[in-house]
Amino acid sequence: MARKRLPMRRVRDVLRLKWKQGLSNREAADSLGVSPGTVGKVLARARDVQLDWTTAQQLNDVELELRLYGSRPEAGSARPLPDPTWMHRELRRKGVTLELLHLEYLEQFPDGYRYTAFCDHYRRWLKKRGLSMRQIHKAGDKAFVDYSGKRPEVVDRHTGEVTPVELFVAVLGASGLVYTEATRTQGSEDWIASHVRAFEFFGGLPALVVPDQLKSGVTTPCRYEPGMQRTYQEWAQHSGTALLPARPRKPKDKAKVERSVLSAQRWILARMRDETFFSLAALNARIRELNRDLNERPMRTYGNLSRRQLFEQLERNELRPLPSERFEYGDWSKARINIDYHVAYERHYYSVPHPLVREQVEIRATAGTIEVFLRGRRVASHRRSALAGGYTTVAAHMPKAHQKHLEWTPSRLIRWAGTVGPNVQCLVETILENRPHPEQGYRSSLGILRLQKTYGDERLDAACTRAMRAGARSYRHVHSILKNGLDRVAVDEEAATDHRPILHDNVRGPDYYQ
Repeated sequence: MARKRLPMRRVRDVLRLKWKQGLSNREAADSLGVSPGTVGKVLARARDVQLDWTTAQQLNDVELELRLYGSRPEAGSARPLPDPTWMHRELRRKGVTLELLHLEYLEQFPDGYRYTAFCDHYRRWLKKRGLSMRQIHKAGDKAFVDYSGKRPEVVDRHTGEVTPVELFVAVLGASGLVYTEATRTQGSEDWIASHVRAFEFFGGLPALVVPDQLKSGVTTPCRYEPGMQRTYQEWAQHSGTALLPARPRKPKDKAKVERSVLSAQRWILARMRDETFFSLAALNARIRELNRDLNERPMRTYGNLSRRQLFEQLERNELRPLPSERFEYGDWSKARINIDYHVAYERHYYSVPHPLVREQVEIRATAGTIEVFLRGRRVASHRRSALAGGYTTVAAHMPKAHQKHLEWTPSRLIRWAGTVGPNVQCLVETILENRPHPEQGYRSSLGILRLQKTYGDERLDAACTRAMRAGARSYRHVHSILKNGLDRVAVDEEAATDHRPILHDNVRGPDYYQ
């Protein structure tokens, strides 16, 4: 019949008397009323599991028993128990199951426990660790992201004004590797930029990203089908991952990041509590140092392995590769195409193909470009302009008639007029010069030049001569001269016409006023 173990209180006394008080085995045995052999067995078990007095002090009775004995053996059974800490760590590897671990256990211990007892032993260990540890995260499967409720601060060097900033936290599910950084806001642009930098820090992407349902990522909170923010969803597609928001008011859906946020508050924010930062860059430089320390701290739960060591063992090779090009943030908005085939964005107007007039389109604006989409298809792209009230127009977007009008320039009209006649050229030049803007004289000049088809070069040149002498500067006057044949009347002949006074009873004449 197997002898009973010492209670954990007595085991702790054995370790204290040996390691702290420095007594011999017999002296410790006499002090506690046990045999020297019992003291020797306790010390041998502690050496086998590499336990020291500093570690033993930090463990409660349940944890100490699990560390020394794994679990209480069945009566009359000497079969070795599986190590639940090893099982919990191995289950995080991709494809590893309890059945596979049981087969490997039997290869090492052929007379070991059967599958049901093997699983029950692990589940009892999980219950003692708390319900929140029941989630098993596969390597490369999930990453969790959130903001800390407690915020760091930046101080204005000149005014002394204190500005709270946000603390972004991302953690990988299997290894627990943590990334933290400070940002000005929780806005969409800062939120997505933090994602980009976080996964560059990890060196890869998981299959799923689990955010909280905050406004930067989720436009329509819902337990079952939340509406994702457009640019956030676009980032996920670009990166080759998927988004799975945690359910509202269900912190256990993202327990991993909740614990990591708590760790960041304790091991990063708390350590900076007496430090002052005058810029966001200086704050983030300090956060990177403390974040590195956090990832290198040993974790008792995983056999004193650090997050960084677990990451290298479990998760680095399971992450998906980063995209070849860094994601470029873009704001989305809706607009309707105006009758002049332009859409407005921040008071600047960008052209789209003219057949799309009156259509409802979507605009994606990045730092350098403006893209216009119709039902998911890009129909126009322009370099972004900061000129308020200005126009950016592509000639191919214009109707044919508008394109031809665009081709006309003052120099081209003047050259054409010179081929008809010198006086025609002189009149066209005068018309273009006298208008507030040259384009205002385009139509009048074109109308005059097209009269050449009807009346010929000579008559048109003569009509322009007469118009210039009369001070006429329009198409209407030149057309009237040609229509009435006045271009055929010599100017000298008209000047020589006799203008004798008219004699009539109703005409008083100049003598009447003397």
